Amino acid sequence: MQASLTDIGEPLSSTTFVVVDLETTGASPRDCAITEIGAVKTRGGEVVGEFQTLVDPGMAIPPMIVALTGITQAMVTTAPRIGAVLPAFLEFLGDAVLVAHNARFDVGFLKAACQAEGYAWPRVEVVDTVLIARRAVTKEEAPNRKLSTLARVFGTRVTPNHRALEDARATSEVLHGMLERLAAFGITHREDLDALRNPVPGTLRRKATMADRVPAKPGVYVFRGPRGEALYVGTSRNLRSRVKSYFTRGETRRGIREMLELAVSVDTTVCASELEANVLEVRLIAQLRPRYNRRSTRPEKTAWVKLTDERYPRLAVSRSAEGSAAWLGPLRSAGAAREAIETLQDALGVRTCTTRLPITPRTNARACILKETGGCSAPCVRGAESEYEATASATQAVLDGDLSPVVATLSAAVAEHAERLNYEKAREVRDGLSSLIDAAARQTRLRSLQACTIVAVRPLEDGWELAACARGRLSGSARVSSGVWAAADRLRAQAASLEWDETVLVEEQELVLRWLERPGTRLLYVDGQWSSPVHGAAQHARWVDARRSDRDDATSAGRR
Repeated sequence: MQASLTDIGEPLSSTTFVVVDLETTGASPRDCAITEIGAVKTRGGEVVGEFQTLVDPGMAIPPMIVALTGITQAMVTTAPRIGAVLPAFLEFLGDAVLVAHNARFDVGFLKAACQAEGYAWPRVEVVDTVLIARRAVTKEEAPNRKLSTLARVFGTRVTPNHRALEDARATSEVLHGMLERLAAFGITHREDLDALRNPVPGTLRRKATMADRVPAKPGVYVFRGPRGEALYVGTSRNLRSRVKSYFTRGETRRGIREMLELAVSVDTTVCASELEANVLEVRLIAQLRPRYNRRSTRPEKTAWVKLTDERYPRLAVSRSAEGSAAWLGPLRSAGAAREAIETLQDALGVRTCTTRLPITPRTNARACILKETGGCSAPCVRGAESEYEATASATQAVLDGDLSPVVATLSAAVAEHAERLNYEKAREVRDGLSSLIDAAARQTRLRSLQACTIVAVRPLEDGWELAACARGRLSGSARVSSGVWAAADRLRAQAASLEWDETVLVEEQELVLRWLERPGTRLLYVDGQWSSPVHGAAQHARWVDARRSDRDDATSAGRR
């Protein structure tokens, strides 16, 4: 049977390249700007389009740059600014392979311009002709890897002259000359280009035969070691292409390279949908505990906040929601759980000591300083037992989802600290409240999902994707071009007949919820009640959004 293009990859003769060259006011994108963009689009060695424009850099062009490029201040005075040029260039680029000579320089300036102007940098493959030249040209032919030297070696029709379009044309000719030379060494497909940037050892390249019997379909793969042990679990929309890529593309991650050296076989499971593949991946990682997976390998480390089962209960971090009538979570980390606990202690006066208190306080018992400051109702001393019962009841109500009293108290505290210009303390209280609200909102969503059976459908370009979940777990999925209701009925019956154990993977539930909540998803069956309380924690989501916004701003500032 003849292999399809999906199976063997994309031939370089069918690959679209966009070769780009920039002229700038200097060497650093932090202090300098673009003065000219030139690009050539080719496919199969033929030019299919060109792009060229001068750019007003918004700053003076140094005399040395004028002498080098011939681009003067007068030439760019009427030129568009980079913000007006980028949309047209990004459209010209599309999803082609981006090529440049010394690509770090050109791509660095383009990425900086996109960030400054608010455009997302496309996830395109980048090829540097300098790196390819190290494989395709000998030192005897070219003592250096300058564009002018390579143009002489390959006899380009265009001579580089430090003008963007002319240099892009010359680079394009050099690129195709080198690819023609490298074809004799097996570099014939787009997937082979990565091997030029990151050479693959022969011992790993020979293992690429593992992919020969792998189907070119979406699903989950499991690399196994000499004793059949699971080494790594992953997902892909094309299992064959993904498995092969491990052995044909230079893997830079140390752990994964070590895993590939140990791997002797690969198991695959074809899935009906991307959701099913993602869920199966999470389940397999939790079940097999592969040593080279970092994510999802320890579901038992999920953090919860619970009210301890004792006469005078306190709040504690737990790794399970079982064994307690009152619990909150799951939280995103143990740190978030501790933040939530400290927040409730401050707002409600829950005791912070870990001592197991006697039912009847000792006559000589003395309270700590928290009693004096109002931070604890002190059930350790006589006369405060009834007061602490009210505290415990209020805490129980919060863990059950009634956050309004705590939010009101802490909102006033945040405002008071801010008014006193104590912004650090205001942020600390805000962050604790955010962790508490986020945990309560997640708890509501997960509990609601576990209380029903749902069958839903999403439209695809060539049909429909269906998914069914029961008690928070994915029970089945399907992909059909017609007969949606018949498929939904089968999934509904399957969900009703399945028997589940008590283990519920939080990450699986989150995957199902994200799929159900995506725009365009339509509910076909809901057996039970799937709802979100109007007065639940979600109404206070602005506190979570404020903290997330601060983190995003800090991340952006760090990148700049």
